[in-house]
Amino acid sequence: MRLFCLSSQRKSDKLNKLRDYDGRGVFRIKKQVMTIAFDNLTMEEAVECAMAHIAERTRCRVVTPNAEFALEAKKNPRFLNILNGSQLVLADGVSVVLASRILGDPMGGRVTGVDFAQALAAALAKAGGSLFLLGAKPGVAEKAAEALQLAHPGLRIAGTHDGYFKEEAPVVDAINAAHPDALLVCLGAPKQEYFMEDHDAQLEVPVMAGLGGSMDVLAGNVQRAPAVFQKCGMEWLYRLVKEPKRWRRMAKLPLYLWDALVWRIKGGKG
Repeated sequence: MRLFCLSSQRKSDKLNKLRDYDGRGVFRIKKQVMTIAFDNLTMEEAVECAMAHIAERTRCRVVTPNAEFALEAKKNPRFLNILNGSQLVLADGVSVVLASRILGDPMGGRVTGVDFAQALAAALAKAGGSLFLLGAKPGVAEKAAEALQLAHPGLRIAGTHDGYFKEEAPVVDAINAAHPDALLVCLGAPKQEYFMEDHDAQLEVPVMAGLGGSMDVLAGNVQRAPAVFQKCGMEWLYRLVKEPKRWRRMAKLPLYLWDALVWRIKGGKG
């Protein structure tokens, strides 16, 4: 078993302040944004929590809900239960932060899936850990792996697999045979969340993160918005200008914010 050092001691004082486990290891530092309970953590804290699970070899499912997730969960009880039953629920979109402000209980900020992937890769590289990449078209995961290793020397890629598979059992076997410390599942929502839940008992990996389209970004196939757009929470606008065909997806952001306004007016009822 590998030893991961979070700081000078295995359980830092800072981490102990962040963590309040119940029997399943679910974090209780939450911000309730309508029906989804988010972990109100910084990027550094989110990665530290993930690394703690790796150090202790305990299960941590990471999900990254945004407006699209929330609207899907509104009509999909199974998806909602998976999100709220995950050990780390990160606010991927600025829409979640804006909704929390409308509801009068603002979150500190967002933690995007692709940024979490990069930060986790950096922490794994430092600790000598390994990563398995699952998802996207054939060849994309391999390209993303090369980019991550270039950006984070020391990171070990345990394996890769594209997202175009019909049988899930062989994929689970391949992941387990690689013995990764963390698994990035980029199959799109809710498919990736279903995959993680369906194989929770079979997958022998401490941290599993559902990160949607992050694989193409990590591979360099999709360019992120300039830093100025990211900082002001307008990355969605940049993507819309670059890809006008995404307008139907982007239209979900105002719908989600409208839901938050109605939720507050009704006193916590959707």
